[in-house]
Amino acid sequence: MHVETRQAIDPRAAANYGTEQLRGEFLIQNLFVPGEVRLTYSHLDRLIVGGAMPTGSMLKLEPVKPTGTPSFLDRRELVAVNVGGKGTVSAGNESHALDHRDMLYLGMGAGEVSFASDDAANPAKFYLLSAPAHHAYPSRLVRIGEANRLELGSQATSNERSIYQFIHPDVLQTCQLVVGMTVLAPGSVWNTMPCHVHDRRSEAYLYFALDDNARVFHFMGEPTETRHLVVKNEEAILSPGWSIHSGAGTSNYAFIWAMAGDNVDYKDVDMVQMGDLR
Repeated sequence: MHVETRQAIDPRAAANYGTEQLRGEFLIQNLFVPGEVRLTYSHLDRLIVGGAMPTGSMLKLEPVKPTGTPSFLDRRELVAVNVGGKGTVSAGNESHALDHRDMLYLGMGAGEVSFASDDAANPAKFYLLSAPAHHAYPSRLVRIGEANRLELGSQATSNERSIYQFIHPDVLQTCQLVVGMTVLAPGSVWNTMPCHVHDRRSEAYLYFALDDNARVFHFMGEPTETRHLVVKNEEAILSPGWSIHSGAGTSNYAFIWAMAGDNVDYKDVDMVQMGDLR
């Protein structure tokens, strides 16, 4: 199992970074490698972002040194999102079958976790998100048809989109993870514009459903010191609480958004006026 650690970066340092430094600190590549579990341990709210792609035998989620616990879920909660073929996530004595774009929440103490694909030729791709937990909430599989769906934006503003709230207080209770998916309609390319920040929560984005030659230009940084990252299919972004997080694609796309921090209020954001962006 591959584990990488990313440190928390302050906005003054990030404003002086060049392209490669920004990509090295905030972009996560190679999430889905056949037959591997790959994790990035971030010091942004102790968020772990990773991927598991079982192609043969079952893959186990092993304990990792940064958490300092005998088992991965001893003091953590976990969300697994399937962005590939059908597969199964097992935790303790329970197994959960996930179709494409289903999400599974596993509470603290749910047991040893493993991943399997139904078909090695069309393997599951489990996008993993984990944050520290203080209470053991029940595990639950949320299928895309059970998510709370919102329709926002318009073709006129190039941001017509469907927002699916899966791991959300209106659907289930968690300690601090809030996770959902946004799908842009054909002809729409913008997400999260006008933009916002929420200094009390960090966020991670996984961009997917992009063709090989398509890209998303992800905007980050303080509102008065914006930067961008060029992102391709199935790459993730770490977004500090002080940073905007917005994107525009060369085509429509989908992304998984995940937050962790001081509260689970999806609407608790600090909006940025367009005139304040630089």
